[in-house]
Amino acid sequence: MKIKITGKELKITEAINDYVEKKLDRIDKYFEQAEAEVTLKTEKNEQIAEIYVTANGEKYRAVTEDKDMYASIDKDIDILEGQIRKAKTKKEKMMKDSSIKTMDVSKDTIADITNEIIKTSYYEIKPITPEDAVLKLQEKPSHNFLVFINVDTGKVNVIHKLKDGKNYGLIEPEA
Repeated sequence: MKIKITGKELKITEAINDYVEKKLDRIDKYFEQAEAEVTLKTEKNEQIAEIYVTANGEKYRAVTEDKDMYASIDKDIDILEGQIRKAKTKKEKMMKDSSIKTMDVSKDTIADITNEIIKTSYYEIKPITPEDAVLKLQEKPSHNFLVFINVDTGKVNVIHKLKDGKNYGLIEPEA
């Protein structure tokens, strides 16, 4: 990890430098390559530590103040570690969800499934004439049938393409 430590109105001693490097090892374990910018400053009686970590295109930032500089650095490291863990967990969850959604089911698995409803489609049924239903079905060449409410009878009908590919069939309930 590349570390840049800056002191504002504060001299960075070797002890503080070593302490920051040692504490940033906790953050370094999460990334292959990371950069950290540490700014330490004193305002009135408060010791302020500000740490920016940039890794994998992500930026993490923590700023804390305490009476003791070492305590302020510790708080920053804890905050950063929490942010990184949260971001990693979120990213892993997204990766897991997307991999399940795009997962292909093998043909062997499908062959094992029998007498099961494996897909449900929802769509709006509108009252139209059978002739209009044919026109709507022609608009969607990938569909083989269309369910609609027949305006003349008020009943649910199905218009479907016949195997010849030129003509259509109408399914209408008897009662």
